[in-house]
Amino acid sequence: MNYLFDHFSKVWELTLEHIKLSMIPLAVALVIAIPLGLLVYRSRPARRVTIVIGSIIFTIPSIALFIVLPSLINTRILSDVNVMVALALYSTALLVRSVPEALDAVPPAAVDAAKAIGYKPWQRVLKVELPLSIPVLIATIRVVSVTNISMVSVGAVIGFGGLGRLFTEGYSRNYTDEIVAGIIAVVVLALVIDLVLVVIGRVLTPWARVGRGPGRLARSRMNLAKEAAPA
Repeated sequence: MNYLFDHFSKVWELTLEHIKLSMIPLAVALVIAIPLGLLVYRSRPARRVTIVIGSIIFTIPSIALFIVLPSLINTRILSDVNVMVALALYSTALLVRSVPEALDAVPPAAVDAAKAIGYKPWQRVLKVELPLSIPVLIATIRVVSVTNISMVSVGAVIGFGGLGRLFTEGYSRNYTDEIVAGIIAVVVLALVIDLVLVVIGRVLTPWARVGRGPGRLARSRMNLAKEAAPA
């Protein structure tokens, strides 16, 4: 702990860099995965192909991908772009599978209410099903965020930035305090990001706090569909 206090400015700088390297890929993945997930949602063959491709991408070792990417996208081997592109691929591979699964979890009663109101299929997906799928999506996003934070740390092995530098520098100097400080900083960062995502999820789903009973929750979902109905 003393190392954290004695070198706070350094740890803070590495933390900001770690956030950039792990969260930008997550944002990019969301922009790609949500539209793609909506596109394959109603097609079983397309969903199976998406799952297979996503599984293949996610099984590629991160270190190998960090090293190979520069030759594929014409960047320097130690460029931050390599890490962010690699993590965006991993994040998309995980998220694109969760979007259809999240939509599958939407209560049929809410979907039926949207149909009865007169929504067209795309209106029903965007205004009713997608908002109601947010809790499931947030759960996956939380997993992806922690995964990205961990993978950025691994990238320090081949010279990338972030809090992983505390591991490599501490190991090279046989300085255990620096390694422990890195572990603590990474864990705290993961917890803070996870908490932020939980708060965002609650803000985006106010109807989920209407009541705990299934009857009240179902009624709140019905009300959401009615309020969003076209005039």
